[in-house]
Amino acid sequence: MQRSRLWLAIPALLVFLVPPALAQRGDPATQYQPGEHYSRNMKLLSHIPLAGPLQVADIEIEQELSRPYVYVPIRVKDAGFFLISVKDPSKAQVLYRWTIENPELHSGHALGPAYVKTKGRYYLFLTFQFQAGSPDADLGAIVFDVTGLPDTSQIKEVRRIRMPDMIGGFHENFAYKHSSGRPLVFTTTQRPWQNIFDLDLLVAGDPNQGLIGKVPNPQPVNDPNASRGYHDSYVGFDPVTQQDRFYGAGAGGFYVYDVTDLQNPKLLTSVTGVAGMERGHTFTPTPDGRYAVGESEYQYAPLRIFDLKPGLDGTVKTVSRPIGAWTARWQGLPHNHEVRWPYVFVSAYEDGVQVFNMMDPTNPYTVGFYDTYDGPYLVGACGNGICNGPFGVDVRNADGLIVASDLTTGFWAMKMDGFDGWNGHQWGMPNVSSAQDWDNGPDGLQKKIS
Repeated sequence: MQRSRLWLAIPALLVFLVPPALAQRGDPATQYQPGEHYSRNMKLLSHIPLAGPLQVADIEIEQELSRPYVYVPIRVKDAGFFLISVKDPSKAQVLYRWTIENPELHSGHALGPAYVKTKGRYYLFLTFQFQAGSPDADLGAIVFDVTGLPDTSQIKEVRRIRMPDMIGGFHENFAYKHSSGRPLVFTTTQRPWQNIFDLDLLVAGDPNQGLIGKVPNPQPVNDPNASRGYHDSYVGFDPVTQQDRFYGAGAGGFYVYDVTDLQNPKLLTSVTGVAGMERGHTFTPTPDGRYAVGESEYQYAPLRIFDLKPGLDGTVKTVSRPIGAWTARWQGLPHNHEVRWPYVFVSAYEDGVQVFNMMDPTNPYTVGFYDTYDGPYLVGACGNGICNGPFGVDVRNADGLIVASDLTTGFWAMKMDGFDGWNGHQWGMPNVSSAQDWDNGPDGLQKKIS
C-alpha cells in the first residue's frame, strides 16, 4: 500500500510543478526555442552552439575558481573535445578544440571527461569508444597535461591507454582522490568489471599503464547485459566507516563496494530486483551514503531514490524497492545527474536542465528548470528516439555555477537563485560530492597511525 501511494502521488506532484507547455512536449504548438522556456529562478549566463554536424557528450568543470575551464567531448563526427573558458561566466568562450587524427576514418566517439590534479599538475582524462574495424578500436583513453592553461599551446598529450583485449574502449569514467592519497580514475570497460588506474603511475610510464585493480560486477556471466558490466560509477569517502566506497550502475542493477583495499574490493550491498529495472545507468549517493539516486535510461522511467541503510546494515540481502521517485515529465527520460544535497541537478533528455529537492527522499519536488532543447522530439539515439537534448550536467561547488552539454545545442552556463555554492557541512552533511579535494584528500579522513 505504501508503494502504491508513492507512485500515485508523483503525477499529482507534477501537475503543480511542471508548466502545462512542458507537460505537452511533442505538440509543435508548444515547442520553444532553446533558452526560451525556464523557471524564473534559473538565469542564463552563457550559451555556445557547438552543433552543426557535431554532437557533444558529457561535461566536466574544474572546481578551482582560478582555473575556469570546462571540457566537452565531441560524441558524433570528429571525435575530440572542446575546451571552454568560463572566466567570465556571462561571456563563455571556446579556447581550444582538439580532434583525433584522421577523424573521417574513425567510427565511434569521445565520451567521458575527467580532470585530475596531482603533484601540482592538472590532467584531462578523456575516454573513447571506437568500433571494431575502426582505427584505434583498442583505445580506451588519452591523457592530456593541461597545467599550462590558459596558454593552449602548452596542452600536451601525455599517454594513450590501449587495451587490445578490450576492443571498444571505455564508456565512462570517474576521478577520485583515494584515502591512501592516490589519484585514481575508474573506467567502464567492455567487460563485466571496472578498471582502476593510478594516474601518477600512468603518467610516469608504468608498463601496466597505471592499471592497479578492478571492481567486479556480481551479475552472472550468462547475463546478456554483462558484456559491459557497468555503465556509470561514483566513488566517495564514508567518514563514519573510513571506507572508500564505489557505487556502480550496470548489469543487474546497482552495487556498492568497499574499495579501501584497491586490490580486494568487497561488496557491501546492492539494489537489484526492482520492478521495471533490468540494468543501471547512473547511481549517485547522498553525501552521507544513506540514500542514492538511480537511473535506468529508458523512456517513462523516473529517477528512483533508494534507502541503502537496510542493505548496508545487513538486514536485507538486497534493496529491491525505491522509497521515492522523480521525473520532469511522464513521457521523458532523466539522464545524468549531480547530487549537491538536498538538490539534484539533472540533464533530462528533451526537458532541459532540471533541479529537484530531495530533503525528504520520499517526496522529491522540482525547484527549477531551464530548457536547452528545441526539438524535434522522439528522434534521438535511444530505442524509440527519446535521447536528445541535454546529455551532461556539472556543478562548480565554489560558486554554484551550473554547466550543461546539450547533444545538439551545445554548451550552457546558468545559475539558480539562492544557490551560490555548496559545502556539505552547511547542510549537516560530510563535504562529499563528485568534486574532489585533490590537495587535501577526502573530507573526514582520520590520520592513520603507523
